[in-house]
Amino acid sequence: MTVDLLDFLGVVLVAYVVPGPDFLVVVRSAAEDPSKGRAAALGAQTGLCVHMLAAAAGLSVIAARSPAVYDGIRLMGAAYLVYLGVRAVRAARRTARTRHNADEATSDALEQGEPAGGRLASCFTQGLLTNVLNPKAALFFLSVLPQFVDGDRPIAQQIFFLGMLDILIGVAYWFALVVVAARLGALLARPRIRRRWELTTGWLFIAIGVSVAAAA
Repeated sequence: MTVDLLDFLGVVLVAYVVPGPDFLVVVRSAAEDPSKGRAAALGAQTGLCVHMLAAAAGLSVIAARSPAVYDGIRLMGAAYLVYLGVRAVRAARRTARTRHNADEATSDALEQGEPAGGRLASCFTQGLLTNVLNPKAALFFLSVLPQFVDGDRPIAQQIFFLGMLDILIGVAYWFALVVVAARLGALLARPRIRRRWELTTGWLFIAIGVSVAAAA
């Protein structure tokens, strides 16, 4: 395979370093608990697997060439981000009404009373849906990744190879980020700081969602 892997790795690393919705989901989850951050990270990368397989199968080409399909995915993704933001803002309000039940109060209503496995599954789902409903992730596999594909060799196999490399790099990056973000946990044990954190991340989710919906 005549692929310049160094150039490809550089593009992938830049794509991960630039914060996006998945970055916010992973950091926010990791700040609550490292295991939740890792679950969100694995969910995000599983979402990329969906885009990779769709691109390899040619399904993403159909979506990219149909404005209605693209806009539908974009609006669903925007709505989901706004939904996450509203949940975070509501959690901040619950924190303001409680004292040191903050770890329970800042969890959304669906997570309260659930076992640890349920909370991890919720974080995984958030990461998954954030990437699956992000049309820019699909476009990466359609516009950026093909630049590193050799047209004289099987396209699907190359997309799969480069896609898996991208996903594995992302897992390593997210897990390193989780270690850093988990240090916020001690600060978030304070109800006032946790409330500000929830408000900030909540409004960021809403702002990103509105921006995605308004994009041409």
